[in-house]
Amino acid sequence: MAVRAVAKNIGISSKKMRRVVDLVRGQKVDQALDTLHFLISPAAKEVAKVVKSAANNAENNSMMSQRDLKIVSIHADEGASLRRFRPRSRGRASRIIKRSCHVTVVVDEEEAR
Repeated sequence: MAVRAVAKNIGISSKKMRRVVDLVRGQKVDQALDTLHFLISPAAKEVAKVVKSAANNAENNSMMSQRDLKIVSIHADEGASLRRFRPRSRGRASRIIKRSCHVTVVVDEEEAR
């Protein structure tokens, strides 16, 4: 049975988050956390928190072993955007869009071969 964890309204754009998410898709949880630990991107820290949360949910709620867990699905979707304005010359203004994203991680036990 698959277990999931979601982090919403992370203050990083989904485009930047997807670069990190693509690195760990399909990996085992332990290997994914090692990969994320050595990345210097702030997005890696946020993804690592969600992966740990999904693994802990599986361990506590579904009695799965954390060593056998594999990331089945992981994706970063667009969240709400904050719109701000920056003053410009001659009484004008330009728009600043501060983007956010939602990260969803689904983990499941790896089948024994």
